Amino acid sequence: MKQEKHSKLGSVLMHALLIFLSFLCLFFFYILIVNATRTHIDLQKGFSFLPGTNFIQNLKNVLNDANVPILNGILNSLIVSSGCAILSTYFSAMTAYGLYVYDFKLKKPAFMFIMMILVMPTQVCALGFLRLITNMHLDDTLYPLIIPAIASPAVFYFMYSYMQSNLPKDLVEAARIDGSGEFRTFNQVVFPILKPAIAVQAIFSFVGAWNNYFVPALVITTKTRQTLPIMIASLRSADFLKFDMGKVYMLILIAIVPIIIVYLFLSRFIIEGVTLGGVKE
Repeated sequence: MKQEKHSKLGSVLMHALLIFLSFLCLFFFYILIVNATRTHIDLQKGFSFLPGTNFIQNLKNVLNDANVPILNGILNSLIVSSGCAILSTYFSAMTAYGLYVYDFKLKKPAFMFIMMILVMPTQVCALGFLRLITNMHLDDTLYPLIIPAIASPAVFYFMYSYMQSNLPKDLVEAARIDGSGEFRTFNQVVFPILKPAIAVQAIFSFVGAWNNYFVPALVITTKTRQTLPIMIASLRSADFLKFDMGKVYMLILIAIVPIIIVYLFLSRFIIEGVTLGGVKE
C-alpha cells in the first residue's frame, strides 16, 4: 500500500511539473500573440492578458512596409534554413557513417579534430571567413550561409552517437555480402534507420539557421537578400518617431510560424523512431 501511495504521489508530482513547464512554454507564446494584436500606444501602457483589435492592421503595416520586404525575407530564410538542414544532416550522417563503419589508422585523430572544431566559436573565424567569401566574390549572396552547413561537427557527433547505439555493423556487412555498394548501403539501408536522429537534427539545424543573425549581418547588405532576423533588428533600431512595437511583435510572430510547421512535420518521424526502437528487439 505504501509503495502504491508513493507511486501515485510521484505520478501526481511529475504531471504537475509537466503542466507547469508546459504553461511556461506556452505563456510567452500567448503573450507574443496578444502583443501582435495591440497598437504601439497600447503596448506602451503596459502588460495585458487580453488581445487587442489591431492584428489585421499590424499585419498590413508589416506587409506594406517598403523598407522591410517581408516576403523576400521569408523566402530567403526558408532557402537558407532548408539548405542548412538538408546539407548538415545528410553529410554529417555520411561522415559519421564513415568513421563508425571503417577502421583506419587516422580514425581517432580525425574524430578528435572534428571535436576540436566543435568547441571553436564562430566569432573567432568570422574575419577570415568574410575575407574568404569576399575573395571568392560570394559576398552579398546566400551561398556563404548555406554551403558551410556541410561541415557541422555538432550534428556529426549526434549522428555518430546514435549509430553506436542503433546501427549494428553486422547489418552493413550483410548488405555488402548481398552486393550492395557503399553509397547504396548508406542511402537505402543506413539512412532509413537514422530517421529519428535526422529529424531531431533537421529541426535544430533549421531553427539555428532561421534564427542566425551574426553571419547574415556580416555577409548580406542588399535589403531584398536579407533574412528575417536582420529585418526584425532593423525594425527595432528604427527611428523613434517611426518605431512601431506592434509591427515588431507581428514580424516576430510571422518568423515563428515556419518553425512550428517544420517541427509538426518532422516530429512524426521522431515518434516513429521511438516506437520502432521500443519494439525492434
